[in-house]
Amino acid sequence: MKALVLFSGGLDSSVCLGLAVKKYGADEVLALSVFYGQKHKKELEASEKVAAYYGVKRLTLDLGEIFKDSNCTLLEGAKGEIPHEDYADQLKKTDGAPVNTYVPFRNGLFLSSAASVALSHGCEVIYYGAHADDAAGNAYPDTSKAFNRAISDAVYIGSGNALKIEAPFIDKTKAQVVEMGTEIGVPFELTWSCYEGHDKACGTCGTCRDRLQAFSLNGLIDPVEYEEGTEF
Repeated sequence: MKALVLFSGGLDSSVCLGLAVKKYGADEVLALSVFYGQKHKKELEASEKVAAYYGVKRLTLDLGEIFKDSNCTLLEGAKGEIPHEDYADQLKKTDGAPVNTYVPFRNGLFLSSAASVALSHGCEVIYYGAHADDAAGNAYPDTSKAFNRAISDAVYIGSGNALKIEAPFIDKTKAQVVEMGTEIGVPFELTWSCYEGHDKACGTCGTCRDRLQAFSLNGLIDPVEYEEGTEF
């Protein structure tokens, strides 16, 4: 194996997977999907479909126990509701703190775990889909350039200089990610981004709004089905 892709089944990680497969070939790419106690398994189901589409080996990891006491609204048993408004509006209420859909140090934990899995499978690089829009305003601090530099250095040093981290979208917007994915034929219709676990994407949570806007800025219609009455 050459590359491990930290793979949720969402839009960004699916473009990462497409890029890795294009560069290395499906036989040299490993997809790692993580359960972390989220309220639904729609993304994990999507990850299985997208991995099958690309013909890559997919592993799963259960880290739900680590987050069982978190009050992040994405998690089972958490108090509070998932916000259905833009991230900019959410950040106005946080006084500089992350939004309430931030899973505590999730990328740090995922990348550390992925490093162990990658090394065990002989991989030389880990791909993950952090992008500039998520880091804006400290909404998700573990998607920032500063975090990426630090975790990349830690993994490289801790692996004996054997493993690198690649974050191809770290300075790109969601719209640019959609553009890149469109160019390489990513099956966006198989992906899932919505924070809710309904039959169709809600269209109003923060990540749905970002996704819809990203397609709109590219002059495209998102192929995923949304609930009735959803408009960008």
